[in-house]
Amino acid sequence: MRQLRLAQWRRLAEKPQNRCIVPLTEFCEFTPNKRDPGDGKLPLKGEMWFSTDQHVFPVAGLWQRTKDRVGFTMVTCDPNELVAPIHPKAMITILDPEDVDTWLRGSYDEVVALQKPYNAAKMTVRGPVFPTRTGEK
Repeated sequence: MRQLRLAQWRRLAEKPQNRCIVPLTEFCEFTPNKRDPGDGKLPLKGEMWFSTDQHVFPVAGLWQRTKDRVGFTMVTCDPNELVAPIHPKAMITILDPEDVDTWLRGSYDEVVALQKPYNAAKMTVRGPVFPTRTGEK
């Protein structure tokens, strides 16, 4: 969800009680094109796994309770130069540890300012891997 300024997202983002942190150790994007993993089967998209300099990193999220359930979404932003070749439209909004409190308690304008690409120099990527074919993880 990239457009925090749209009315349906703004009503969630402007209320601190609707903000959350999604802790991750890494995230996956599929390769844009199919590749041949060399197993004699049809080519498929590989998994590219991204991690950061933080063992567990905080991702900006929003949540809400509806009549039937509770749901959440991870906030996205423009991709950095590491993610863009794999997913040119967006990446998740990874927060620096010092920005977590601002995301959870800050003003609407402060949280919108945090919706930016994470520093690519602080990230690594591995892949492509094809776990459904090779058992790799």
